[in-house]
Amino acid sequence: MTGYNDLIEGREVVVCCGTGGVGKTTTAAATALAAANAGRSAVVVTIDPARRLADALGIDELDNTPRIVEGPWPGRLAALMLDTKSTFDDVVRRNAADDDQAERILANRFYRNISTTLSGTQDYMAVEKLKELYDSSEWDLVVVDTPPTRDALAFLDAPLLLARLLDNPIYRMLTAPSRGVFKAVNSAAQTMLRRLARVVGAEVVDEAVAFFQSFEGMEEGFRARAMATLDLLADDRTAFVLVASPRSDTLDEARYFLDKLDSSGLSVGAVVVNRMMPTMSTAPARSRQIQGGRHRKPIAAAAQALTEHTSVAEGDDDRIIELMSDVENAILVKVPLLPSDVHDIDGLNQIAELLGDDSGGVFV
Repeated sequence: MTGYNDLIEGREVVVCCGTGGVGKTTTAAATALAAANAGRSAVVVTIDPARRLADALGIDELDNTPRIVEGPWPGRLAALMLDTKSTFDDVVRRNAADDDQAERILANRFYRNISTTLSGTQDYMAVEKLKELYDSSEWDLVVVDTPPTRDALAFLDAPLLLARLLDNPIYRMLTAPSRGVFKAVNSAAQTMLRRLARVVGAEVVDEAVAFFQSFEGMEEGFRARAMATLDLLADDRTAFVLVASPRSDTLDEARYFLDKLDSSGLSVGAVVVNRMMPTMSTAPARSRQIQGGRHRKPIAAAAQALTEHTSVAEGDDDRIIELMSDVENAILVKVPLLPSDVHDIDGLNQIAELLGDDSGGVFV
């Protein structure tokens, strides 16, 4: 790959990751927009409930269904915001043996609770939505805007965690065929469930066991889909884009994420560093020399500002060079600090043009 443009035009899935406040949502939207400008059909998915993406795209509201964004691009652009409950309901309907099984699960109170509150549910449903959009063959490129870095790791782990749950002996015990709630399990399990019922109430336990029993027979569908999604994430069709800013704290988070990806056998296709200070023609040493020679003169303040600016820019470059030493094959895109925040299509287009410029992927 020679530049970000190759990623925009050559990959089928782009996963944008990074800590909060570094422009990750903007980068994800601009990536999809750049693909639409290149004639591709692109959809961007956010799992961040904030309205930044909808506002930037000029859409009143995003929901769980792709919304087409009208514009002059030759391709097609759409966006959606993940609705965990709706996605989970669709997964149940897709994997159920028949409508009756699906309705039993959807009507179960235990299911209604875990489908919105269980830890990790959002991450797994994000993976499901990614796979759903990819399998639809409607989109040339699916761009995913993940939660902040450490939560994004759960997004990557979600398929494996589901597979482990389905293989757990307790889950297998609770889904065993039965003629009644407690007849499904052995005497030790009955004791455990009765003790639990004293704490949370027998009705809650009954609902939970009924849910797991209703789930019987759907395991293979869930497991096969989880493994297929893992294969997609690890395949050359997918690129991970790490978004950061030049600040040392966000680069530390970026380095942590790189280590996690590496340990999972995955690699970063590109690193996008937003809000870079513009490079000056004056070297840091020369700026300090100028400042020293202008002591107590009218332009002393300007000379000091020049010195501070060049020092900051030099420090930013040093930190990025250190980060990139761990990902030598990744594309580096430096997006300059813009005069104002990106809040509309014009601003997104400006970022998209920077990302899509096929000049080696470096902009300062």
